[in-house]
Amino acid sequence: MTDITQGVEPVRRRSDEQGGNCCAGEDPGRRRVVLGLLATLGLTLAEQAIPAARAADAPLVMGIFPRRQATLTTELYAPLAAYLSRELGREVRLVTAKDFDAFWDGVEQRRFDIVHYNQFHYVRSADKYRVIAHNEEFGTGTVAGALYVRKDSGINTIAQLRGRKIVFGGGTDAMMSYILPSYLLLQAGLQPTDYETVFSKNPPNSLISLYHGQADASGAGDILIDLPVVREAMDTSTVTHLGMTERVLHLPWAVRKDMPQALAARIQSLLVGLQARDDGRAILARAEMTGFGAARDADYDPHRRIIRKVMPTIDIPR
Repeated sequence: MTDITQGVEPVRRRSDEQGGNCCAGEDPGRRRVVLGLLATLGLTLAEQAIPAARAADAPLVMGIFPRRQATLTTELYAPLAAYLSRELGREVRLVTAKDFDAFWDGVEQRRFDIVHYNQFHYVRSADKYRVIAHNEEFGTGTVAGALYVRKDSGINTIAQLRGRKIVFGGGTDAMMSYILPSYLLLQAGLQPTDYETVFSKNPPNSLISLYHGQADASGAGDILIDLPVVREAMDTSTVTHLGMTERVLHLPWAVRKDMPQALAARIQSLLVGLQARDDGRAILARAEMTGFGAARDADYDPHRRIIRKVMPTIDIPR
């Protein structure tokens, strides 16, 4: 905090220089009143300087990965950005991207101070970002990868997907909608050359494409079928899980590694504490979440193990 008296030369009385307490004839009571007013003024100015100094800080950029369409992403997370801005006394600017490639470029360039992305993104950027929290959705902080088929498809085992078309959501960097379902296929003995791979623009569209008969199976997260954006676009009773992977920790939130520790801890506390606040629960509901959990790097070691199985040549920093 700036010292408001810095650079101001104190006024010295002749009697002070001579060791006296006050000038001759001065009313002691009046002096106490004047000093009290000055002290109050000093405190008031100091208190006002705190939010002003924070507001002068550069905005914190909060990047949200394109799990959903950009316009919907902005609608869902704008209340969270506003809450963080208010509590931190500093603008938090919400940004997203049209696709995974554009978003990943932002991660590599460290354009985001706070970032919400998938588990694959995090483990690949762990040399640049520090994980602080993870999503909780539908009351759970874990998620599984899944393969979906139409109930009328006649496909009952993963092995029957040999030679079939499988639609994955997003791209090869989609943890829940590509990497985990691919791991499930590997466990069933199917290599990528054993089936046709196509991609939809985002994870919800992969399941919607399956519903419209544009593929024989869909790779996505196990909870995707419960998301409102999916339930509003299709009859989810017509599709079913063909298989699911082990459960792993949910989608992470991270901050730049060069962010001051105190600020990172404050952001973590604000996120994890949302569930205990009335306004916090409304913010979570708007973001289609039920809470945040604290997270640390070691929590994503199971993801690293799976990624290495699916992508054995990829470089994963620590």
